[in-house]
This record gives sequence, structure tokens and C-alpha cells, in this order.
Amino acid sequence: MVEEEIIETSEEFIDEEEEKLPFAKAEVVRLMKENLDDDKMIRERVKVEMNKFLGEVLKNVCKQLNDYPYTTIEYEMLKESTYPYTNIERINQEKERILLHLEAIKADCNALAMDVQKTLKLKDVVEEDTFAKFTASMDEEEEEE
Repeated sequence: MVEEEIIETSEEFIDEEEEKLPFAKAEVVRLMKENLDDDKMIRERVKVEMNKFLGEVLKNVCKQLNDYPYTTIEYEMLKESTYPYTNIERINQEKERILLHLEAIKADCNALAMDVQKTLKLKDVVEEDTFAKFTASMDEEEEEE
């Protein structure tokens, strides 16, 4: 008796979830199975969450499309709005390239600071270690990132 109630309650929960999903669940599951290895099993919650995720992506793309002042949505607008989703690999590669370039710039700055410290003293008095202060401030900025 208790088991039947649990089964009925879980079925009701699943039915309620399906009603709120943005896409037909069977179609999303079919597409997932097409792109996953044959030995993979998909839990119910994953099916539901994938469906919701795809709905959120669609909403975000439509928000961007709404930013255009035109009443007709053209293909170029769609391409631009979906760019972050369709080119994520290229975006990540560009991010890595920029980070490596910034690291090289930091190394150049450190080398220049050391040169200035060694060769361009203005007075014959003992100066505070400005290079140490400079590199410490660079390290603090790096930690903030």
C-alpha cells in the first residue's frame, strides 16, 4: 500500500515536471542518446535538467535578438546571438592566448623594474627597495584576479 502511494507520488511529480519543460522530453533524450556513447544511461533528473538548460539558452538568445531594433529577425542576427554557444572552444583558446600574453607582459615589467632599480639611481643614498614594493603590488594584483 505504501509502495503504491510512493510510485503514484513520483509519477505525479514526473508528470508535473514534464508539463513545465520547454521542449518535448523524448526529443531531448533522443538527441542526447545520439551524442552519448552507447553504454551511457541517463538519469531522469539529467533529462529534465538538460531540457531546462536548453530552454534557458533559448531565452538568452531571444533576449539578445530583442535588442535589435528591427521587427524581422535575420540569419546574421541569429548567428551573432548564438556565437558564445557555437564558438566556445575558440573563445577559450583566445582567453588562454590573452592570459599567456599578459604573463609575458608581467615578466617584461619585472625585468624593466629590475633594470631601473640597478641602473637609474637618482641619489647616492640608500633607497628604499622600490623594486620589492613594485613586485609586491604586482603580486597583490595577481592574487585579486
